[in-house]
Amino acid sequence: MKLIAVNIGKPEPIPAKSALTGIYKRPQAGPVAIDPLGLEGDAVLDRKHHGGVDQAVYVYFQADYDWWDAQMGSAFAPGTFGENLVISGIDGRTVSVGDRFAIGPVVLEVTCHRTPCSVFAARMGDPKWLKTFYRAGRPGAYCRVIAPGAVEAGMDVGYEPFAGEQVTIGELLALEGQREIARDTLERALRAPVHYKMREDFEARLATLF
Repeated sequence: MKLIAVNIGKPEPIPAKSALTGIYKRPQAGPVAIDPLGLEGDAVLDRKHHGGVDQAVYVYFQADYDWWDAQMGSAFAPGTFGENLVISGIDGRTVSVGDRFAIGPVVLEVTCHRTPCSVFAARMGDPKWLKTFYRAGRPGAYCRVIAPGAVEAGMDVGYEPFAGEQVTIGELLALEGQREIARDTLERALRAPVHYKMREDFEARLATLF
């Protein structure tokens, strides 16, 4: 597995939106530091929905980009989906909460899927993009930083699957908007190191079932 690109964004305007956004990520040459809150120099402007320790780094997978290229008939450049890192050598559909990626000194742990938003649709220039993205089931993974350090494109990536029962990021994406989630699904997700907001939501849901 390889680190294909390291992307950061600066505050920029986006069509049909009044606020600035950091979704326009561009590949960086040379090392970029990663700390518990993300990549050095990366703009995170909507703190309510983005950033934080359990959503510090957004990873997308080259295999999934290759799939999109085939589906859409055009090549997507690294950073198009607003991701910080692009990793090759693994199918993103198999990635689960608790999986870890080691890149030099940096260790990242998957916490949840990416939820597409209206800013993402505006960035793609397609009002139907959210439905398209949901249907694809290839959301990419948000990660917390277990060990900080610096990374750069071309580095090898180690992969350690979660030792417990797996809950894939695609499964979590499919739960979006569901008013009722089965008890065993909630319990299985809570046995994994999910994003703290998701944990609070799932614990509250589970409490109503007893």
